[in-house]
Amino acid sequence: MTEGEFDAALDDALALANEAVPTGARRDPADGRREPASGPFGPFDPYGVDRPYGGRDAYRASGRDDARRAAPDNESARRADPGNASGTSDTPDAARPAPVDPPAEPLDPAPLAPCPWPTARDLARRAAPGPLPPEKGPLGEALGRTLAAPLAALTDLPSFDTSAMDGWAVSGPGPWQLDAPAAAAGILAGHAPAAPLPDGHAIPIATGARVPAGATAVLRSEHGEVRERSDGRTRLYALRPAPPGQDIRPRGQECRRGDDLLAAGALVTPAVLGLAAAAGYDELTTHPRPRVDVFVLGDELLRHGLPHDGRIRDALGPMLGPWLHALGAEAAAPRHLADDPDTLYEAIAGSRADVVITTGGTAAGPVDHVHPTLRRLGSEELVDGVEVRPGHPMLLARITAHRHLVGLPGNPLAAVSGLLTLAEPLLRTLSARRAPAAYRTPLWSSVHGHPRDTRLVPVGYREDERYGLMAEPLHFHGPAMLRGIAAADALAVIPPGGGDRGTEVDLLELPWPADWSPPAAGQGLTGGAE
Repeated sequence: MTEGEFDAALDDALALANEAVPTGARRDPADGRREPASGPFGPFDPYGVDRPYGGRDAYRASGRDDARRAAPDNESARRADPGNASGTSDTPDAARPAPVDPPAEPLDPAPLAPCPWPTARDLARRAAPGPLPPEKGPLGEALGRTLAAPLAALTDLPSFDTSAMDGWAVSGPGPWQLDAPAAAAGILAGHAPAAPLPDGHAIPIATGARVPAGATAVLRSEHGEVRERSDGRTRLYALRPAPPGQDIRPRGQECRRGDDLLAAGALVTPAVLGLAAAAGYDELTTHPRPRVDVFVLGDELLRHGLPHDGRIRDALGPMLGPWLHALGAEAAAPRHLADDPDTLYEAIAGSRADVVITTGGTAAGPVDHVHPTLRRLGSEELVDGVEVRPGHPMLLARITAHRHLVGLPGNPLAAVSGLLTLAEPLLRTLSARRAPAAYRTPLWSSVHGHPRDTRLVPVGYREDERYGLMAEPLHFHGPAMLRGIAAADALAVIPPGGGDRGTEVDLLELPWPADWSPPAAGQGLTGGAE
Protein backbone atom coordinates (compact mmCIF):
# COMPACT_ATOMS: atom_id res chain seq x y z
CA MET A 1 0.00 0.00 0.00
CA THR A 2 1.40 3.41 -0.97
CA GLU A 3 1.55 6.31 1.47
CA GLY A 4 -1.30 8.04 -0.39
CA GLU A 5 -3.47 4.91 -0.21
CA PHE A 6 -2.68 4.56 3.49
CA ASP A 7 -3.61 8.20 4.17
CA ALA A 8 -6.88 7.85 2.26
CA ALA A 9 -7.78 4.68 4.16
CA LEU A 10 -6.92 6.37 7.45
CA ASP A 11 -9.14 9.35 6.59
CA ASP A 12 -12.06 7.02 5.84
CA ALA A 13 -11.51 5.11 9.08
CA LEU A 14 -11.43 8.30 11.12
CA ALA A 15 -14.61 9.55 9.49
CA LEU A 16 -16.43 6.35 10.43
CA ALA A 17 -15.02 6.25 13.96
CA ASN A 18 -16.78 9.33 15.29
CA GLU A 19 -19.37 8.67 17.96
CA ALA A 20 -23.09 8.91 17.17
CA VAL A 21 -24.80 11.89 18.79
CA PRO A 22 -28.24 13.36 17.94
CA THR A 23 -28.25 16.58 15.98
CA GLY A 24 -29.56 19.58 17.92
CA ALA A 25 -30.88 22.99 17.07
CA ARG A 26 -28.33 25.32 15.61
CA ARG A 27 -28.09 28.73 17.26
CA ASP A 28 -26.80 32.14 16.27
CA PRO A 29 -23.20 32.19 17.52
CA ALA A 30 -23.80 35.65 18.98
CA ASP A 31 -26.28 34.12 21.43
CA GLY A 32 -23.79 31.65 22.87
CA ARG A 33 -20.73 31.79 25.08
CA ARG A 34 -17.64 32.22 22.96
CA GLU A 35 -14.36 33.53 24.21
CA PRO A 36 -11.22 34.76 22.46
CA ALA A 37 -9.14 31.83 21.49
CA SER A 38 -6.02 30.27 22.91
CA GLY A 39 -5.49 26.91 21.32
CA PRO A 40 -3.01 24.12 20.72
CA PHE A 41 -0.94 26.36 18.45
CA GLY A 42 -0.72 29.26 20.92
CA PRO A 43 -2.87 32.42 20.71
CA PHE A 44 -5.19 31.49 17.88
CA ASP A 45 -6.52 33.55 15.01
CA PRO A 46 -8.18 31.08 12.64
CA TYR A 47 -7.68 33.50 9.79
CA GLY A 48 -3.93 33.80 10.26
CA VAL A 49 -1.72 35.73 12.68
CA ASP A 50 1.99 35.74 13.35
CA ARG A 51 3.19 33.12 15.76
CA PRO A 52 6.43 31.14 16.23
CA TYR A 53 6.82 27.86 14.38
CA GLY A 54 9.45 25.20 14.21
CA GLY A 55 10.37 25.82 10.57
CA ARG A 56 12.86 23.76 8.63
CA ASP A 57 14.83 22.50 11.62
CA ALA A 58 11.75 20.94 13.14
CA TYR A 59 10.95 19.12 9.92
CA ARG A 60 14.49 17.88 9.48
CA ALA A 61 14.48 16.60 13.04
CA SER A 62 11.22 14.79 12.42
CA GLY A 63 12.60 13.05 9.36
CA ARG A 64 9.63 14.17 7.28
CA ASP A 65 11.67 16.03 4.68
CA ASP A 66 11.88 12.73 2.74
CA ALA A 67 8.39 13.46 1.43
CA ARG A 68 9.43 16.64 -0.36
CA ARG A 69 9.21 16.51 -4.12
CA ALA A 70 12.64 16.59 -5.79
CA ALA A 71 13.15 19.58 -8.10
CA PRO A 72 14.86 19.34 -11.51
CA ASP A 73 18.59 19.92 -11.51
CA ASN A 74 18.75 22.58 -14.22
CA GLU A 75 16.68 25.48 -15.46
CA SER A 76 16.02 24.00 -18.90
CA ALA A 77 14.63 20.81 -17.40
CA ARG A 78 12.43 22.83 -15.03
CA ARG A 79 10.86 24.77 -17.88
CA ALA A 80 10.62 21.86 -20.29
CA ASP A 81 7.58 19.72 -20.91
CA PRO A 82 7.71 17.18 -18.06
CA GLY A 83 6.94 14.40 -20.50
CA ASN A 84 9.91 15.26 -22.74
CA ALA A 85 13.10 13.64 -21.47
CA SER A 86 15.29 15.78 -23.71
CA GLY A 87 14.24 18.95 -21.91
CA THR A 88 12.84 20.54 -25.10
CA SER A 89 9.27 21.36 -26.09
CA ASP A 90 7.39 20.85 -29.34
CA THR A 91 5.61 24.20 -28.91
CA PRO A 92 7.77 27.26 -29.68
CA ASP A 93 8.32 29.51 -26.67
CA ALA A 94 7.21 32.55 -28.68
CA ALA A 95 3.80 30.96 -29.25
CA ARG A 96 3.12 30.57 -25.55
CA PRO A 97 1.81 33.46 -23.42
CA ALA A 98 4.10 34.54 -20.62
CA PRO A 99 3.43 36.09 -17.23
CA VAL A 100 3.19 39.88 -17.22
CA ASP A 101 5.55 40.40 -14.29
CA PRO A 102 8.89 38.77 -13.51
CA PRO A 103 8.93 36.26 -10.67
CA ALA A 104 9.05 37.94 -7.24
CA GLU A 105 11.82 37.70 -4.74
CA PRO A 106 11.08 35.07 -2.09
CA LEU A 107 9.36 36.49 1.00
CA ASP A 108 10.71 33.83 3.34
CA PRO A 109 12.23 30.41 2.80
CA ALA A 110 9.34 28.01 2.31
CA PRO A 111 9.14 25.25 4.89
CA LEU A 112 9.68 21.70 3.79
CA ALA A 113 6.45 20.06 2.68
CA PRO A 114 4.11 19.27 4.18
CA CYS A 115 3.91 22.13 6.68
CA PRO A 116 1.66 22.58 9.73
CA TRP A 117 -1.78 24.04 9.12
CA PRO A 118 -1.18 27.31 11.06
CA THR A 119 2.12 27.82 9.25
CA ALA A 120 0.44 27.36 5.87
CA ARG A 121 -2.21 29.94 6.73
CA ASP A 122 0.39 32.42 7.90
CA LEU A 123 2.44 31.96 4.73
CA ALA A 124 -0.67 32.50 2.61
CA ARG A 125 -1.53 35.67 4.51
CA ARG A 126 1.97 37.08 3.93
CA ALA A 127 2.39 35.82 0.36
CA ALA A 128 1.20 39.05 -1.27
CA PRO A 129 3.15 42.28 -0.63
CA GLY A 130 -0.03 44.09 0.42
CA PRO A 131 -3.51 45.13 -0.71
CA LEU A 132 -4.32 45.92 -4.32
CA PRO A 133 -3.90 49.62 -5.20
CA PRO A 134 -6.91 51.80 -4.29
CA GLU A 135 -9.44 52.84 -6.92
CA LYS A 136 -12.06 55.59 -6.94
CA GLY A 137 -15.46 54.69 -8.33
CA PRO A 138 -19.21 55.23 -8.01
CA LEU A 139 -20.95 54.16 -4.82
CA GLY A 140 -22.65 51.27 -6.59
CA GLU A 141 -19.29 49.68 -7.42
CA ALA A 142 -17.94 49.82 -3.85
CA LEU A 143 -20.14 47.16 -2.26
CA GLY A 144 -18.05 44.36 -0.75
CA ARG A 145 -14.79 46.30 -1.03
CA THR A 146 -12.82 47.87 1.82
CA LEU A 147 -12.30 51.58 2.37
CA ALA A 148 -8.81 52.74 1.41
CA ALA A 149 -9.16 55.93 3.48
CA PRO A 150 -11.29 57.04 6.42
CA LEU A 151 -14.83 58.07 5.55
CA ALA A 152 -15.16 61.68 6.71
CA ALA A 153 -18.47 63.53 6.67
CA LEU A 154 -18.74 66.12 3.91
CA THR A 155 -21.68 67.81 5.64
CA ASP A 156 -23.46 68.01 8.97
CA LEU A 157 -26.00 65.22 9.51
CA PRO A 158 -28.72 66.27 9.48
CA SER A 159 -27.71 69.37 7.56
CA PHE A 160 -30.58 71.39 9.08
CA ASP A 161 -33.06 71.10 11.95
CA THR A 162 -35.50 68.39 10.84
CA SER A 163 -38.93 67.28 11.99
CA ALA A 164 -38.83 63.74 13.34
CA MET A 165 -42.65 63.34 13.15
CA ASP A 166 -45.73 64.39 11.24
CA GLY A 167 -47.52 67.10 13.22
CA TRP A 168 -47.13 70.79 13.81
CA ALA A 169 -44.11 73.02 14.29
CA VAL A 170 -44.95 75.19 17.30
CA SER A 171 -43.36 78.28 18.83
CA GLY A 172 -43.55 78.83 22.57
CA PRO A 173 -46.18 77.45 24.94
CA GLY A 174 -49.68 76.61 23.64
CA PRO A 175 -52.33 76.97 22.66
CA TRP A 176 -51.13 78.16 19.27
CA GLN A 177 -52.71 80.05 16.44
CA LEU A 178 -52.58 78.07 13.21
CA ASP A 179 -51.08 80.02 10.33
CA ALA A 180 -52.64 77.64 7.76
CA PRO A 181 -56.04 76.00 7.43
CA ALA A 182 -56.36 72.66 9.22
CA ALA A 183 -56.51 70.85 5.88
CA ALA A 184 -53.38 72.56 4.50
CA ALA A 185 -50.25 70.47 3.89
CA GLY A 186 -47.99 72.97 5.64
CA ILE A 187 -44.22 72.43 5.35
CA LEU A 188 -43.28 69.33 3.35
CA ALA A 189 -39.97 67.49 3.11
CA GLY A 190 -37.80 69.09 0.48
CA HIS A 191 -39.43 72.51 0.86
CA ALA A 192 -37.89 75.37 2.84
CA PRO A 193 -40.18 77.31 5.20
CA ALA A 194 -41.33 80.62 3.73
CA ALA A 195 -40.79 82.66 6.90
CA PRO A 196 -39.85 82.34 10.57
CA LEU A 197 -42.58 81.08 12.90
CA PRO A 198 -43.78 83.79 15.31
CA ASP A 199 -44.17 83.11 19.01
CA GLY A 200 -47.57 81.57 19.81
CA HIS A 201 -48.07 80.27 16.29
CA ALA A 202 -48.06 76.77 14.73
CA ILE A 203 -47.91 75.34 11.23
CA PRO A 204 -48.39 71.76 9.92
CA ILE A 205 -45.11 69.96 9.15
CA ALA A 206 -44.19 66.56 7.64
CA THR A 207 -41.54 64.10 8.77
CA GLY A 208 -38.15 65.08 7.35
CA ALA A 209 -39.17 68.65 6.60
CA ARG A 210 -36.99 71.57 7.58
CA VAL A 211 -38.12 73.12 10.87
CA PRO A 212 -38.76 76.85 10.46
CA ALA A 213 -36.76 79.40 12.39
CA GLY A 214 -38.49 80.30 15.63
CA ALA A 215 -40.02 76.84 16.19
CA THR A 216 -39.36 75.40 19.63
CA ALA A 217 -40.83 71.89 19.22
CA VAL A 218 -42.86 69.59 16.99
CA LEU A 219 -46.22 68.46 18.34
CA ARG A 220 -47.16 65.04 16.97
CA SER A 221 -50.41 64.72 15.04
CA GLU A 222 -51.88 62.35 17.62
CA HIS A 223 -50.98 64.69 20.47
CA GLY A 224 -52.75 67.80 19.17
CA GLU A 225 -56.33 68.94 18.66
CA VAL A 226 -57.49 71.74 16.32
CA ARG A 227 -60.50 73.82 17.42
CA GLU A 228 -62.44 76.56 15.69
CA ARG A 229 -63.02 79.68 17.84
CA SER A 230 -66.11 81.88 17.76
CA ASP A 231 -64.06 84.71 16.24
CA GLY A 232 -63.32 82.48 13.23
CA ARG A 233 -59.68 81.83 14.12
CA THR A 234 -58.28 78.28 14.43
CA ARG A 235 -56.35 77.24 17.51
CA LEU A 236 -54.13 74.20 18.22
CA TYR A 237 -54.26 72.65 21.67
CA ALA A 238 -51.74 70.13 23.08
CA LEU A 239 -53.17 66.92 24.52
CA ARG A 240 -49.66 66.21 25.88
CA PRO A 241 -46.87 68.60 26.80
CA ALA A 242 -44.50 69.75 24.02
CA PRO A 243 -41.25 70.66 25.78
CA PRO A 244 -38.57 72.58 23.85
CA GLY A 245 -36.76 70.41 21.30
CA GLN A 246 -39.36 67.62 21.26
CA ASP A 247 -39.30 65.63 18.00
CA ILE A 248 -36.76 67.94 16.37
CA ARG A 249 -33.57 66.37 15.02
CA PRO A 250 -31.07 69.22 15.46
CA ARG A 251 -28.50 70.01 12.81
CA GLY A 252 -25.35 67.93 13.33
CA GLN A 253 -27.03 65.49 15.72
CA GLU A 254 -25.40 62.49 13.98
CA CYS A 255 -22.14 64.11 12.90
CA ARG A 256 -20.47 67.37 12.03
CA ARG A 257 -18.70 68.10 8.78
CA GLY A 258 -15.20 66.60 8.90
CA ASP A 259 -16.01 63.96 11.49
CA ASP A 260 -14.49 60.52 10.76
CA LEU A 261 -17.43 58.17 10.31
CA LEU A 262 -15.53 54.95 9.49
CA ALA A 263 -11.85 54.00 9.56
CA ALA A 264 -9.85 52.82 6.58
CA GLY A 265 -10.24 49.08 6.14
CA ALA A 266 -13.95 49.05 6.93
CA LEU A 267 -15.97 46.71 4.75
CA VAL A 268 -18.41 48.53 2.48
CA THR A 269 -21.79 47.06 3.33
CA PRO A 270 -25.22 48.28 2.14
CA ALA A 271 -25.46 50.36 5.33
CA VAL A 272 -22.06 51.95 4.60
CA LEU A 273 -23.27 52.90 1.12
CA GLY A 274 -26.28 54.60 2.68
CA LEU A 275 -24.11 56.44 5.21
CA ALA A 276 -21.70 57.59 2.50
CA ALA A 277 -24.55 58.90 0.37
CA ALA A 278 -26.10 60.72 3.34
CA ALA A 279 -22.70 62.24 4.15
CA GLY A 280 -22.42 63.68 0.64
CA TYR A 281 -20.38 61.12 -1.32
CA ASP A 282 -20.91 60.24 -4.97
CA GLU A 283 -17.71 58.15 -5.16
CA LEU A 284 -15.61 56.12 -2.75
CA THR A 285 -11.92 55.20 -2.78
CA THR A 286 -11.62 51.51 -2.03
CA HIS A 287 -9.33 48.53 -2.47
CA PRO A 288 -10.77 46.47 -5.33
CA ARG A 289 -11.82 42.88 -5.04
CA PRO A 290 -9.01 40.56 -6.20
CA ARG A 291 -9.70 39.06 -9.61
CA VAL A 292 -9.72 35.27 -9.58
CA ASP A 293 -9.65 32.75 -12.41
CA VAL A 294 -10.94 29.27 -11.54
CA PHE A 295 -9.72 26.32 -13.60
CA VAL A 296 -11.57 23.06 -12.95
CA LEU A 297 -9.40 20.13 -14.03
CA GLY A 298 -10.47 16.60 -14.85
CA ASP A 299 -11.66 14.63 -17.86
CA GLU A 300 -14.01 12.69 -15.57
CA LEU A 301 -16.19 15.70 -14.69
CA LEU A 302 -19.65 16.30 -16.10
CA ARG A 303 -21.29 19.73 -16.16
CA HIS A 304 -24.85 18.50 -16.65
CA GLY A 305 -27.04 15.51 -15.90
CA LEU A 306 -26.49 12.39 -13.84
CA PRO A 307 -23.19 10.54 -13.36
CA HIS A 308 -22.64 7.78 -15.86
CA ASP A 309 -19.93 5.59 -17.40
CA GLY A 310 -17.43 6.34 -14.64
CA ARG A 311 -17.88 10.11 -14.92
CA ILE A 312 -19.13 12.31 -12.07
CA ARG A 313 -20.74 15.73 -11.73
CA ASP A 314 -18.52 18.72 -11.15
CA ALA A 315 -19.44 20.03 -7.68
CA LEU A 316 -16.65 22.61 -7.40
CA GLY A 317 -17.43 24.75 -10.45
CA PRO A 318 -20.87 25.86 -9.16
CA MET A 319 -19.59 26.27 -5.58
CA LEU A 320 -16.29 28.13 -5.87
CA GLY A 321 -17.50 31.33 -7.57
CA PRO A 322 -20.08 32.28 -4.90
CA TRP A 323 -17.74 31.17 -2.12
CA LEU A 324 -14.91 33.33 -3.48
CA HIS A 325 -17.30 36.27 -3.79
CA ALA A 326 -18.19 35.85 -0.12
CA LEU A 327 -14.46 35.94 0.67
CA GLY A 328 -14.12 39.31 -1.09
CA ALA A 329 -12.96 38.22 -4.56
CA GLU A 330 -14.34 38.82 -8.04
CA ALA A 331 -14.32 35.39 -9.67
CA ALA A 332 -14.77 34.80 -13.37
CA ALA A 333 -16.96 31.93 -14.53
CA PRO A 334 -15.05 28.66 -13.99
CA ARG A 335 -13.24 27.18 -16.97
CA HIS A 336 -13.18 23.42 -17.36
CA LEU A 337 -9.86 22.16 -18.66
CA ALA A 338 -8.90 18.76 -19.98
CA ASP A 339 -6.17 16.74 -18.28
CA ASP A 340 -3.51 18.04 -20.66
CA PRO A 341 -0.27 19.76 -19.56
CA ASP A 342 -0.11 22.22 -22.47
CA THR A 343 -3.74 23.26 -21.97
CA LEU A 344 -3.10 23.94 -18.29
CA TYR A 345 0.14 25.80 -19.02
CA GLU A 346 -1.49 28.09 -21.56
CA ALA A 347 -4.47 28.79 -19.26
CA ILE A 348 -2.28 29.77 -16.29
CA ALA A 349 0.28 31.69 -18.34
CA GLY A 350 -2.47 33.55 -20.17
CA SER A 351 -4.42 34.50 -17.06
CA ARG A 352 -4.18 38.10 -15.89
CA ALA A 353 -6.09 37.48 -12.67
CA ASP A 354 -4.54 38.33 -9.32
CA VAL A 355 -5.11 34.74 -8.15
CA VAL A 356 -5.50 31.54 -10.15
CA ILE A 357 -7.30 28.67 -8.45
CA THR A 358 -7.08 25.15 -9.80
CA THR A 359 -9.02 22.11 -8.63
CA GLY A 360 -7.43 18.69 -8.75
CA GLY A 361 -4.07 17.75 -10.22
CA THR A 362 -2.06 18.68 -7.11
CA ALA A 363 -0.79 15.17 -6.31
CA ALA A 364 1.74 13.13 -8.28
CA GLY A 365 -0.48 10.89 -10.42
CA PRO A 366 -0.18 10.34 -14.18
CA VAL A 367 -2.59 13.23 -14.99
CA ASP A 368 -1.63 15.57 -12.13
CA HIS A 369 -0.01 18.40 -14.07
CA VAL A 370 -0.09 21.33 -11.63
CA HIS A 371 3.39 20.89 -10.15
CA PRO A 372 5.14 20.35 -13.51
CA THR A 373 3.30 23.35 -14.95
CA LEU A 374 4.43 25.59 -12.10
CA ARG A 375 8.03 24.49 -12.65
CA ARG A 376 7.61 25.13 -16.36
CA LEU A 377 6.41 28.68 -15.54
CA GLY A 378 9.33 29.30 -13.21
CA SER A 379 6.97 29.80 -10.27
CA GLU A 380 8.01 29.77 -6.62
CA GLU A 381 6.17 27.20 -4.52
CA LEU A 382 5.44 28.68 -1.10
CA VAL A 383 3.39 25.79 0.30
CA ASP A 384 3.54 22.26 -1.07
CA GLY A 385 1.29 20.12 1.09
CA VAL A 386 -0.28 20.91 4.46
CA GLU A 387 -0.66 18.78 7.57
CA VAL A 388 -4.46 18.93 7.48
CA ARG A 389 -7.25 16.44 6.78
CA PRO A 390 -9.00 16.61 4.43
CA GLY A 391 -6.99 18.43 1.82
CA HIS A 392 -3.33 17.80 2.58
CA PRO A 393 -2.14 17.90 -1.11
CA MET A 394 -3.03 21.60 -1.47
CA LEU A 395 -0.41 24.09 -2.63
CA LEU A 396 0.35 27.81 -2.92
CA ALA A 397 2.69 29.28 -5.51
CA ARG A 398 3.85 32.75 -6.52
CA ILE A 399 3.67 32.99 -10.31
CA THR A 400 4.97 36.57 -10.47
CA ALA A 401 5.46 39.35 -7.96
CA HIS A 402 1.74 40.14 -7.94
CA ARG A 403 0.11 36.93 -9.13
CA HIS A 404 -0.43 33.73 -7.15
CA LEU A 405 -1.88 30.28 -7.64
CA VAL A 406 -3.77 28.20 -5.11
CA GLY A 407 -4.00 24.53 -6.01
CA LEU A 408 -7.00 22.84 -4.40
CA PRO A 409 -7.43 19.07 -4.16
CA GLY A 410 -10.11 17.59 -6.39
CA ASN A 411 -12.31 16.07 -3.66
CA PRO A 412 -15.04 18.58 -2.73
CA LEU A 413 -14.59 18.86 1.05
CA ALA A 414 -10.83 18.70 0.63
CA ALA A 415 -11.14 21.62 -1.78
CA VAL A 416 -13.13 23.57 0.82
CA SER A 417 -10.32 22.89 3.28
CA GLY A 418 -7.79 24.27 0.81
CA LEU A 419 -9.97 27.28 0.09
CA LEU A 420 -10.15 28.27 3.77
CA THR A 421 -6.55 27.31 4.51
CA LEU A 422 -4.73 29.07 1.65
CA ALA A 423 -7.09 31.12 -0.53
CA GLU A 424 -8.90 32.97 2.26
CA PRO A 425 -5.79 34.47 3.95
CA LEU A 426 -4.30 35.43 0.58
CA LEU A 427 -7.50 37.09 -0.63
CA ARG A 428 -7.90 38.86 2.71
CA THR A 429 -4.48 40.48 2.30
CA LEU A 430 -5.14 41.50 -1.31
CA SER A 431 -8.54 43.01 -0.48
CA ALA A 432 -7.37 44.63 2.81
CA ARG A 433 -10.12 42.85 4.74
CA ARG A 434 -9.77 42.51 8.49
CA ALA A 435 -9.39 39.11 10.09
CA PRO A 436 -12.61 37.89 11.72
CA ALA A 437 -12.58 37.47 15.46
CA ALA A 438 -11.25 34.12 16.66
CA TYR A 439 -13.54 31.95 18.74
CA ARG A 440 -13.30 28.76 20.73
CA THR A 441 -16.31 26.59 21.48
CA PRO A 442 -16.61 23.28 23.40
CA LEU A 443 -17.25 20.12 21.41
CA TRP A 444 -20.68 18.54 21.82
CA SER A 445 -19.22 15.09 21.29
CA SER A 446 -15.78 13.56 21.01
CA VAL A 447 -13.91 13.68 17.70
CA HIS A 448 -11.13 11.30 16.79
CA GLY A 449 -7.98 13.05 15.64
CA HIS A 450 -5.41 12.26 13.00
CA PRO A 451 -2.14 11.03 14.57
CA ARG A 452 -0.12 13.98 13.25
CA ASP A 453 -2.37 16.31 11.23
CA THR A 454 -4.98 18.93 12.02
CA ARG A 455 -8.55 17.96 11.08
CA LEU A 456 -11.23 20.37 9.82
CA VAL A 457 -14.66 18.97 10.74
CA PRO A 458 -18.05 20.53 9.83
CA VAL A 459 -20.01 21.46 12.95
CA GLY A 460 -23.39 22.95 13.82
CA TYR A 461 -24.10 25.10 16.87
CA ARG A 462 -26.04 23.54 19.72
CA GLU A 463 -27.05 24.87 23.15
CA ASP A 464 -26.13 23.02 26.34
CA GLU A 465 -27.13 23.85 29.94
CA ARG A 466 -23.60 23.33 31.25
CA TYR A 467 -21.37 24.60 28.45
CA GLY A 468 -23.64 27.08 26.65
CA LEU A 469 -23.06 27.17 22.91
CA MET A 470 -21.34 24.02 21.68
CA ALA A 471 -20.04 22.73 18.36
CA GLU A 472 -21.71 19.51 17.28
CA PRO A 473 -19.68 17.48 14.77
CA LEU A 474 -21.81 16.65 11.75
CA HIS A 475 -21.90 13.43 9.84
CA PHE A 476 -20.75 13.04 6.22
CA HIS A 477 -17.39 14.75 6.48
CA GLY A 478 -15.25 12.53 4.26
CA PRO A 479 -12.94 14.26 1.74
CA ALA A 480 -15.36 13.69 -1.15
CA MET A 481 -18.51 14.72 0.76
CA LEU A 482 -20.34 18.05 0.86
CA ARG A 483 -23.42 16.97 2.80
CA GLY A 484 -21.91 17.90 6.16
CA ILE A 485 -20.53 21.30 5.17
CA ALA A 486 -23.82 22.21 3.46
CA ALA A 487 -25.60 22.09 6.85
CA ALA A 488 -22.71 23.47 8.93
CA ASP A 489 -22.20 26.74 10.78
CA ALA A 490 -18.43 26.40 10.90
CA LEU A 491 -15.45 24.09 10.60
CA ALA A 492 -13.95 22.96 13.90
CA VAL A 493 -10.15 22.87 14.02
CA ILE A 494 -9.34 19.51 15.62
CA PRO A 495 -5.69 19.23 16.69
CA PRO A 496 -3.71 16.00 16.28
CA GLY A 497 -5.02 13.43 18.72
CA GLY A 498 -8.62 14.68 18.65
CA GLY A 499 -10.82 16.07 21.40
CA ASP A 500 -13.38 14.85 23.93
CA ARG A 501 -16.79 16.29 24.71
CA GLY A 502 -16.34 19.68 26.38
CA THR A 503 -12.89 20.24 24.86
CA GLU A 504 -12.70 23.78 23.48
CA VAL A 505 -11.65 23.95 19.85
CA ASP A 506 -11.03 26.80 17.43
CA LEU A 507 -13.65 27.54 14.79
CA LEU A 508 -13.52 28.69 11.18
CA GLU A 509 -16.92 30.27 10.67
CA LEU A 510 -18.38 30.17 7.18
CA PRO A 511 -18.40 33.54 5.38
CA TRP A 512 -22.16 33.94 5.13
CA PRO A 513 -25.14 34.04 7.51
CA ALA A 514 -27.36 31.00 7.27
CA ASP A 515 -30.92 30.55 8.48
CA TRP A 516 -30.99 27.27 10.29
CA SER A 517 -33.32 24.44 9.36
CA PRO A 518 -33.25 20.94 10.90
CA PRO A 519 -30.83 18.62 9.10
CA ALA A 520 -32.31 15.88 7.01
CA ALA A 521 -32.56 12.40 8.45
CA GLY A 522 -29.09 10.98 9.00
CA GLN A 523 -27.35 14.36 8.84
CA GLY A 524 -26.16 14.25 12.45
CA LEU A 525 -23.75 11.66 13.70
CA THR A 526 -26.72 9.46 14.59
CA GLY A 527 -28.74 7.54 12.06
CA GLY A 528 -26.56 7.33 9.00
CA ALA A 529 -23.39 5.92 7.56
CA GLU A 530 -20.87 7.65 5.40
